[in-house]
Amino acid sequence: MLSAGIVGLPNVGKSTLFNAVTRTHKAPAENYPFCTIEPNVGIVTIPDPRLNALAGISSSQKITPTAIEFVDIAGLVKGASTGEGLGNQFLNHIREVDAIVEVVRCFESGDVHHVSGAVDPIGDIEVINTELVLADLASLQKRKDRLQKEVRAGSKTAKVEESIVDRLVTHLNTGRRALTLELSPEERVIAGGFFLLTSKPTIFACNVAENDLAIVCEKRRSPERHDLNSAAEEPPLLESSRNSARYVELVEGYARKHLGTEAVVISAQIESELVDLSEAEAATYLRDLGVQESGVDALIHAVYHLLGLRTFLTTGEKETRAWTIHAGEKAPQAAGVIHTDFERGFIAAEVIHHDELVTLGSFAKAREAGKLRIEGKDYVVKDGDVITFRFNV
Repeated sequence: MLSAGIVGLPNVGKSTLFNAVTRTHKAPAENYPFCTIEPNVGIVTIPDPRLNALAGISSSQKITPTAIEFVDIAGLVKGASTGEGLGNQFLNHIREVDAIVEVVRCFESGDVHHVSGAVDPIGDIEVINTELVLADLASLQKRKDRLQKEVRAGSKTAKVEESIVDRLVTHLNTGRRALTLELSPEERVIAGGFFLLTSKPTIFACNVAENDLAIVCEKRRSPERHDLNSAAEEPPLLESSRNSARYVELVEGYARKHLGTEAVVISAQIESELVDLSEAEAATYLRDLGVQESGVDALIHAVYHLLGLRTFLTTGEKETRAWTIHAGEKAPQAAGVIHTDFERGFIAAEVIHHDELVTLGSFAKAREAGKLRIEGKDYVVKDGDVITFRFNV
């Protein structure tokens, strides 16, 4: 199972967000640095309303969503690459995850201490970026030192690897992450063996205060309605909300420019309060706050796609289930996710997209309409495909 590590400076809301995402209270969330030392791990189901509609068609007795793993990692501070705070321990925990959710504080509060003394989201991002880059540079230097003997002996493989190391070092020395260096597919496979921290896909979670969430979300949906530089607009924005919206804009701009990724707005405090509520109670709570949907659901979906994952579906009277594959995988590989025998004895896949099936209302009507397709070994499975596999072993 692939995993995403929740990282950030101390007191930005990492553990609170972890509790919200995993719908637990297992991570301590206190107002002091390093309240998390050992990483907390939780399995998170992927919200997927398609399953309910599909289960209704098949009268399924059971619904099983797919899942990914989230890891709450201790807060990083300046100097972590040289052992400050929980430096080496923190960096090793990041090395073990497949993607990074970087929580950025975008709220002001005199009650919550900021490790740097002031709210500065871009400064916070740069602190983490610098420490990850420095750790990778140290790792690459050690690798290059080990390669020297093989290079002198004339090893072509070592020479190729050294060339990639040199390009990465040059790139990292400009402050950019390894993820943004252009490499050929073959070079990227080799670089993957370096296990660099800055090679991990990253998404930003902008953590805003409870009172600011509705206004910030509205500002993002309708930017033309809010001029954040105008003090005369109606209705007036609270100063904290104006600042939060500005902080979010800065993080979004940084994410696009430097990593080509996205930023998701959440209020970790609000989401943690939803943990003990039913789905209906949570929806009412959010509506009362003027918020349309849970930021955590959006974050989970964003991380799922950040990891390059897609979902196909199976359904029957016993169970309707979501299965995880990597984008671009073909029908036999998808069959193998269910059982290795399915892949080994793959004959064909009977496929219809979820939306088409729900619109038609039944498999019988789908067959009558000619919408059920028989696909072979070269078919690339799409997100939302409903599949029945034919195999012989």
